Amino acid sequence: MGLIQSYPELDAIIAPNSVGIVAAAQAVTDAGKIGQINVTGLGLPSEMAAHVKSGASKSFAIWNPIDLGYSAAMIAYHLARGEAEARPGAEIPIGRMGKVTLDETNSAAMAEPFVYDASNIDQFKDIF
Repeated sequence: MGLIQSYPELDAIIAPNSVGIVAAAQAVTDAGKIGQINVTGLGLPSEMAAHVKSGASKSFAIWNPIDLGYSAAMIAYHLARGEAEARPGAEIPIGRMGKVTLDETNSAAMAEPFVYDASNIDQFKDIF
């Protein structure tokens, strides 16, 4: 609420985590600023569904567990079959998600963040 009071011309709040986005959306709602201030950032569909439906948040993102599970299974499949190697710089195919390139710690982002909005929130709010 302090942010909204301190910056009366505020158009948006970008929250970097699932706790902050819910708090910001609730603050916008409590201040009667739905439609004036848009809240976005990283959030969970189950916690943000009501805020998307109210208009406090037009959209937000987080990783889709379906895509991440699929990507992890594809990586394990290719490693188990000896079709890929876990080493820095290695490219590992992940099926419909494309491919990943391992960094110097043998890590990689397995999927891009997925955007949730009014068109898909109902599909995911009961999943996570």
